[in-house]
Amino acid sequence: MAASVTIAIDAMGGDHGPSIVVPGADIAAGRFPAARFILVGDETKIRAELANLPRLAQRATVIHTDVSVRMDDKPSQALRAGRYKSSMWVAIEQVKSGAAQVAVSAGNTGALMAMAKVCLKTVPGVDRPAIAAIWPTLRGESIVLDVGATIGANKNELVTMAVLGAAMSRCMKGLERPNLALLNIGVEEVKGVEEVREAGQILRELNLPGMNYIGFVEGDDLGQGMVDVVVTEGFAGNIALKTAEGTAKQIGTWLKAALSSSIMSKIGTVFAAGAFRALKSKLDPRNSNGGVFLGLNGVVIKSHGGTDALGFASAVDVAHAMVSADLIARIAQDLATTGAMRTSQGTSET
Repeated sequence: MAASVTIAIDAMGGDHGPSIVVPGADIAAGRFPAARFILVGDETKIRAELANLPRLAQRATVIHTDVSVRMDDKPSQALRAGRYKSSMWVAIEQVKSGAAQVAVSAGNTGALMAMAKVCLKTVPGVDRPAIAAIWPTLRGESIVLDVGATIGANKNELVTMAVLGAAMSRCMKGLERPNLALLNIGVEEVKGVEEVREAGQILRELNLPGMNYIGFVEGDDLGQGMVDVVVTEGFAGNIALKTAEGTAKQIGTWLKAALSSSIMSKIGTVFAAGAFRALKSKLDPRNSNGGVFLGLNGVVIKSHGGTDALGFASAVDVAHAMVSADLIARIAQDLATTGAMRTSQGTSET
C-alpha cells in the first residue's frame, strides 16, 4: 500500500478547466494529507487559483503547457495535435515516468483513452481497455464495466473485463471473491447474444479464485446491488450509465417540483428536511464521480467534464484508492492466473 501518493492532474480538462479542477484538487488535499499533486496546464491560470489555496499550493508542482485538448476534439485529432505537449498527455506521461502513480482528467473521454493507451500501453492479456464506473445501489456501490471505452466485445474480451472488474472490486471493498454477473436481456442461460452466453460458460467453467460468477443479471438489477461487479460491452454499458444519470436528474426535478407545489408541501418539507438531504446526497452524481481505465500499465481516472469542484474531488478519491490498493499489481496477478487456468483446462482463446 502506498504511504504517499502523487497524483498528476490535467488542470485544463473539463468544461471549466482550472477554476474547477484546482479547487477540486484542494478538497482532495484536505482528505489525503500525505498526497502530493502535479498540476499540468497553463501556469498563469493554475497559479491564479493556487493563490487562494495555500494548502494545495504547498504540496503541488506545476508543469506548464499551453496546449489543451478540447471537449469536441476527435480522439485521433487530439492524439496528433496534443501528443507530447498537451496537458492531458503530459499528465499521463507523469505516470509512465514514475513521477506520479495516477493521472486524473475531466477532459475528452475518447482522447484520454487514446492517449492513455498509446502512452502507457496495455498490460499483457488485455487488447482493449475498459472504463469502469462506480454505480450507487440500494446496497451500497457496484462496479459496472465497460461504460464506453470500446464498442462491442467478444467472449474473451468479456472474460478479461470480468477479471479487471473483479480486481477493482477487491481493491475497493476488500472482498476475497466479489460476486460478478454479465449484463443480459434475461437471467436464463439461453437468453442473449452468443458472445455473452459463451463468456458466461467460460466463467462458470473456470471458477476463477478472484470472483464468484453467479450468471446473468438484467438492466433493472443494476440499482438493486445484487452483485459487486456487472460486466457488459461498451455500447450497452454507456447507454445504461447515461440512462441512470438521466433518470436520477428526472426524479430530482419531479421531487423538487412536488415539494414546492403547495403550502402544505412546503411545510412538510421543513419537517422532513433531514430525509430529503439524505435522498439528495444519494441522487447526487458528484458522490460517485470517477471512471477507472482498466487494463493499462498505469492508473488513469476520468472525471465527468461538467462536474464541480466537489465532484472532481470524488474522482481524485477514486484515484487515491486505486493506487493505495495496488490495483495494477492485482490485475497483473489475476490475468496471469486466468491465462494459466484457461491453458490447463483447454478453454478456447479464439
